[in-house]
Amino acid sequence: MSDYSTTTAALIEQAKGIEKTLPIKNDACRSKLFLHPYPTAKVFLFFHGFTAGPYQFEPIGKKLFDAGYNVLVPLQPGHGVAGNWNRDNPPPLPTEREIYQDFALSWLEVAQNLGQQVIVGGLSTGGNLAVSLALEHPQKIEKALLFAPYISGNNAIVNFGVEILPIYYEWLNKDNPGNFGYDGFRIPALRLFLDMGQEITERVKKDLAVPVFIICSESDQTINHSELQYFSRATIKQQSKSWYHSFDKFFEIPHTMMTKAEGNKYQDLLITVAKAYIESDITWTEVMEIGYQILQGKSFDTAVKKLNLSERVSQDLSVMLAVMNKKMIIDYYQL
Repeated sequence: MSDYSTTTAALIEQAKGIEKTLPIKNDACRSKLFLHPYPTAKVFLFFHGFTAGPYQFEPIGKKLFDAGYNVLVPLQPGHGVAGNWNRDNPPPLPTEREIYQDFALSWLEVAQNLGQQVIVGGLSTGGNLAVSLALEHPQKIEKALLFAPYISGNNAIVNFGVEILPIYYEWLNKDNPGNFGYDGFRIPALRLFLDMGQEITERVKKDLAVPVFIICSESDQTINHSELQYFSRATIKQQSKSWYHSFDKFFEIPHTMMTKAEGNKYQDLLITVAKAYIESDITWTEVMEIGYQILQGKSFDTAVKKLNLSERVSQDLSVMLAVMNKKMIIDYYQL
């Protein structure tokens, strides 16, 4: 315990020390470290989205901390820096993948000292970082949670522009009061994540050794949904305990899905769905079997008991199945 206390104290001081030298754009962009005074069964390492900051994972971080877990949400390199950033003076975002990869690995090594199992996750480009880490270091990671990973953009013209143009781009929602990050960026800083997404898509077909849960939204206009569905099928084929969930358009959940402030009115529902995966230990086939039993008129508890899954299923899964597209379950059994 003394070693643990020393580690956490040093971690907090290190994060504060680094962020004092930047300076930080605002408090929302500071690293968020939710740490118990003892090692926990699970440790979560979350990576925020591109041009954003750790504030995106504060709601889910607090919920998971309250559930008894340690949670790390570090500020990524080049992000959250105060300055008069604009087209002529763009923010200092890295354009080399190695900077992000070294950063992610260093935090993975930290997370390993804080509990028994490490679960990595991320939003958008942060999801790319998380799954890349899982591909490279599967022996150190229990599961991965990918929130709308940026595997491929939704617009072919934009994808083409990201690939070749060095222009400065401003976010259309830059004036959203929930956006505490940068208003814009130079395209090459995003290009590396698009390239990473394409490589990840190929690698999961043969190299994936860590179960993955992909959570996305039909209302998300940023990502390519057909590409992400293809990606999710590959993850489930490689790892049977991988899951996939897409929120119906009814919920109007945007790409920035982690907080109410950024537009997700159903923030708590998203957290519940994530916890269903975190605290369950069943395959996607078993998820579909429970869903099919419910469609036949059985209650969630009856279905789980009939399938002898009571000890391996979180009650939160009942919420996920309640909002899941029932056609997905029917189609699964018609294949």
